[in-house]
Amino acid sequence: MLDKQTLVNEALVQAQRTTFLDASFEPALDRLVTALNTEASLNAVGVGFHGARLRDLLTNRLRMEAWIEKHPEILKETIERPIVVVGLPRTGTTMLHRTIATDRSLLAPIWYEVRQPVPLADDFQHEDERIGISEAEVTAMLEAAPELAAIHPMDARAPDEEIMLLEHSFMSTVPECYAHIPEFGDWLYEQDQSAGYDYLYRCLQFLQWQKRRKGQTGTRWLLKTPHHLHYPQYLFQRFPDAAVVQTHRHPVDVIPSYGSMMAALAQPFTDVLDAPGLAQDWAEKWAKGLAKTMNYRSAHPEVPYLDLYFMDTVTNPEMEIRKIYEFAGLELTPEALTEMAHWRAFNERESRPEHHYQLADFGFDAEGIGDQFSQYIEAYF
Repeated sequence: MLDKQTLVNEALVQAQRTTFLDASFEPALDRLVTALNTEASLNAVGVGFHGARLRDLLTNRLRMEAWIEKHPEILKETIERPIVVVGLPRTGTTMLHRTIATDRSLLAPIWYEVRQPVPLADDFQHEDERIGISEAEVTAMLEAAPELAAIHPMDARAPDEEIMLLEHSFMSTVPECYAHIPEFGDWLYEQDQSAGYDYLYRCLQFLQWQKRRKGQTGTRWLLKTPHHLHYPQYLFQRFPDAAVVQTHRHPVDVIPSYGSMMAALAQPFTDVLDAPGLAQDWAEKWAKGLAKTMNYRSAHPEVPYLDLYFMDTVTNPEMEIRKIYEFAGLELTPEALTEMAHWRAFNERESRPEHHYQLADFGFDAEGIGDQFSQYIEAYF
């Protein structure tokens, strides 16, 4: 069993702090710990995994408070006009994000930074110690679930999703990737997400300050996570000048693949995983998220969105990238295009194992998915 107070106490010891300056996260953490204890049917490995992850998140919060006490100028950093890539998972957002992030005029969150946003030392001129820790974590994840290599390219040094920064507020869907906790998911969906997005902003301020000390000169953030589909109002509330790129792919080609990925992530941590139930719950979540974004866009036609299609980003990536740069008011230099082409050449999908799954394995059929996502399909396909 997980115990919240034990986790908090352990984090305080690990961070060498006596208290949290901001304890607003506690109601969400309480709810999450209860869900993991009562819904998730965790095995011993699962209890250890989730306990360590929660303790790490708490420790990161404490250490970030200490850094801001020492360097209050961190909070003077401003996050201006971020480009935010959203869209269902499996719609090419990772490839698009990592391709464009090779442009040094932009800033992107790196996997090791979003997992551990707090530096281990006040040294920004040498190899970051967090990289080795994150590489070991990626290796361990792939050893526990080898099929992940075929589903999602995992790289501790590559750009990745800021949802792992949101996770530090305990108001993200990350825990639901490693445990089937549908009641917690339903509760979370109805909560005011302002605190989570405020904390995301603070994390980006801290990372931007760090990147400046490393000599990076990018002026705008390139962010990416499908999570924002659920909460467009909170995204624009905190980042009012964001430019959002929404990627599209038919749900029949997306939802079963994603269900397979979620099952692979959760499987090591329970002995009784209901893989079809988990996949079906995620399908319902994404259907709700797409409806949320569609309704928001309809009510706010002035909000800047650019729509791209998965196959276009695959067959003619340069043309789609040019669309993004024009939409965001960015200059696309020949040097940036060359770097992007080099990155794509070294990271082709064919270099990874094939991802095998069957719709029926997760309780899906094409007609049912078509019905569930009919509003979205009618609007975009």
